[in-house]
Amino acid sequence: MKYNKLIRDKIPEILNNKGIDFSSHVADDIEYWEKLKFKIVEEAAEVAEDNKIKEELADILEVIYAILDHKNITFESIEEVRLKKKRDRGGFAKKIILDEADED
Repeated sequence: MKYNKLIRDKIPEILNNKGIDFSSHVADDIEYWEKLKFKIVEEAAEVAEDNKIKEELADILEVIYAILDHKNITFESIEEVRLKKKRDRGGFAKKIILDEADED
């Protein structure tokens, strides 16, 4: 089966221990960035399926940490942006759905 996707660091060891033949390679920075972007979308889709939501949210957080590390961004700086947006625009606690808006 072909995959061509980013996997967790210990997966090759796990596959070896199970006697599963596989091939893999280490991505360069360009390929790694592309795979991280795909991975976060993939994990978000799995959250949308509403199965094992804690595990899928944990996977998203792991991808976020990898992106932060790859782009040399601190979690604290992201949290500052999140809090500013929440102050300025609010969060999602009120469950408001926008049905229509005229944009003149």
